Amino acid sequence: MQHSGEGKKLVILGSGESGVGAALLGQAKGYDVFVSDGGALKPAYKDKLTQAGIRFEEGAHTLEEILAADEIVKSPGIPEKAPVMQAVREKGIKVLSEIDLASRYTRAQSIAITGTNGKTTTTLLTYHLLKEAGYNVGLAGNVGHSFAEQVIEDTFDWFVLELSSFQLDDTYDYTPTVAVLLNITPDHLDRYHYRIEEYAQAKLRITRNLDSSSYFIYNADDRLIQQEYQSVFVDTNDLPFSLHQRPDIRCAARYVSETTLRLDVPQVQDEGPEDVSIARSPLIGQHNRQNMAAAVLAARVAGLSVEQLEAALPSFSNAAHRLQPVGEINGVPFINDSKATNVEAAWYALDGVKAPLVWIAGGTDKGNDYATLLPLAREKVKALICLGVDNAKLRAAFDGVVPVVEETQDVREAVRRAAALAQPGDVVLLSPACASFDLFKNYEDRGRQFAQAVGELAKS
Repeated sequence: MQHSGEGKKLVILGSGESGVGAALLGQAKGYDVFVSDGGALKPAYKDKLTQAGIRFEEGAHTLEEILAADEIVKSPGIPEKAPVMQAVREKGIKVLSEIDLASRYTRAQSIAITGTNGKTTTTLLTYHLLKEAGYNVGLAGNVGHSFAEQVIEDTFDWFVLELSSFQLDDTYDYTPTVAVLLNITPDHLDRYHYRIEEYAQAKLRITRNLDSSSYFIYNADDRLIQQEYQSVFVDTNDLPFSLHQRPDIRCAARYVSETTLRLDVPQVQDEGPEDVSIARSPLIGQHNRQNMAAAVLAARVAGLSVEQLEAALPSFSNAAHRLQPVGEINGVPFINDSKATNVEAAWYALDGVKAPLVWIAGGTDKGNDYATLLPLAREKVKALICLGVDNAKLRAAFDGVVPVVEETQDVREAVRRAAALAQPGDVVLLSPACASFDLFKNYEDRGRQFAQAVGELAKS
């Protein structure tokens, strides 16, 4: 549905990938656009805005300018309690997400994926499956390029979007063809008044505009989804998936063996249930079985055949820093899971790797409770190397549970010690369970430095 921006003022708060994309789309649709960022603009984004002749400010929010807007697109990173947002809410100006703005101007169908853990892997896998089958498909949201900027040309038939709860908070009109909810576990609770129900409802906003022509794929094994989805009234095609045989629920996808996923989707299948072999998929661990079930189901609903699904699975390579093999030293594989910035994600990694482990963990603790990791650590972890500025909490949790606990502030030293402690048949796993800001710029920087240290030691 087309909206004309003629004569309307659009203000963009925040100038990352999504903000700059929204500014360019707004301008293309005839809005008078102004970009305001409380911090500094990246040079590449500044160049883009300057070349397009779009006005912007950095290091400040000029309220006279912002409050003159007809509509405001805000970056998902700006919290409601920021003074600029309080002023905007007081004035009652319509605030929307880049996703909402972009969805006004595209004819493409879309698959939208959210959840606490596994979003990126599931989004990239779904995109890969469609692309390999010859679909004309774009990738956007939290990964890839800005959705809004890709909609200016609007050349794709499908988009696969990764959406965070922060993006969904400001999404009102966007309607995906297929919505996917992977799981809900405590994360970012500071943005939701420390109420898990409020966070769960933010995730469930992905269903708000679904109707009888759309599909909702969700994890039937997730207690919070089951509980909170009861209170959402949606007339859509529900497609639950499960890692188990579920006598209580008719699942659209469930595992009937370690390597076989059974699809039961009468809406798109003529011949009854079908089995998809995932034996040749490179993804490891329980959580990736969830991610695969969701992606395969989404791709099947989008029209792929079982043959197309099975042909595409083996060639998928996951995003960096997510259970990513980065090399071997003396026959011991080193795995970079730097993206595991919370306890839940680290649990999936420890559970997923089927070998004795030398585990490297630590960083900035986000109020972590390590209790859920203790049984896995006791069973599988031979040594823990704490890599953080303050490791007291990790040591308190795992001293006495894991036979060897050491600490260092140097990633190269962590890799050296891990190589010394590991024997053939073991795996060294970097899965920090913490944020990275104490020793690194971000989790990518941590993962890159780890991979580099492994490469250097392997050579020597």
